[in-house]
Amino acid sequence: MNDLKQRTANKSVGKSIRILRHQHGWSQEDIASRLGISIPAFSKIETGVTDVNLSRLEQIANIYEVSVVQLLTVDSEQTEAAPSHLNVMQKKLSDREAEIATLQRKVIELYEELRNKNPVAV
Repeated sequence: MNDLKQRTANKSVGKSIRILRHQHGWSQEDIASRLGISIPAFSKIETGVTDVNLSRLEQIANIYEVSVVQLLTVDSEQTEAAPSHLNVMQKKLSDREAEIATLQRKVIELYEELRNKNPVAV
């Protein structure tokens, strides 16, 4: 395989691995430790800098509980699923933050109300 094709293949595999990692909510550190390699070494796999041999692909596929073929053929549907899932989670987080802010205001109001009812004798 010529050099350009190899780099393109490495980047494609790396992108698939990164997509699966994001879908599982795992960090590079999580996967690197499962593979018994350093975080920079795993980062090079994800970015396509490093060639990945079949043995390493099998290890990665086992971590994600997919076949090597599935690992090599993560399609655009899966790439779109992660961002939409992320948007849903961001919306939920935003809603929770608004609830927390409302509850904090209520606590402050109750505290002020109690403080005004029971003046402290100095």
